[in-house]
Amino acid sequence: MKKVQMKNGEEVLLREPQKSDALDIIQFYDIVTSETNYISYAAGEYDLTVEEQEEFIEEINESDNNTVVLAIIDSKVVGLGKIISHKKKKARHVGVLAIAIRDEYCNLGIGRIIMNYLIDWCKSNGVTRKISLSVRKDNPRAIAVYEKCGFEIEGVLKNERYIDGEFFDIVVMGLTI
Repeated sequence: MKKVQMKNGEEVLLREPQKSDALDIIQFYDIVTSETNYISYAAGEYDLTVEEQEEFIEEINESDNNTVVLAIIDSKVVGLGKIISHKKKKARHVGVLAIAIRDEYCNLGIGRIIMNYLIDWCKSNGVTRKISLSVRKDNPRAIAVYEKCGFEIEGVLKNERYIDGEFFDIVVMGLTI
């Protein structure tokens, strides 16, 4: 558990999820998937049951190369970051990063706070040697944050997403630890 000051001077609490957070996480995804189409889930696509979410939390918390961190303000999940790594020996050193933040809490530095937390976690876990992520090419603010954190563009996947009749390119980025 860690409290960090945001740009507006208020604090956000960062902590690993507990099984009791399962419903809050599902509700969080219901909100963010309806607010933006930048994340990989479409509205209503995050379809885990509470029991499945509890199992996922338990599995993640027992893992040495996977983690989830919740950003909490006023007992409400406002952001979520995760590193999900392969189970196979040849690729378990690579963690795939994903971050989502509720719209009303954007521009407070929560994304950067979560990013720094996850990078530090990867540096200290003894397994992760590279962090990968993918971001839509038309999201320059996110790309700029990732670059400020040391990520480099490794390539572009053309027409990788199809949303409402339009194709979008995906930028693949990586950070070697």
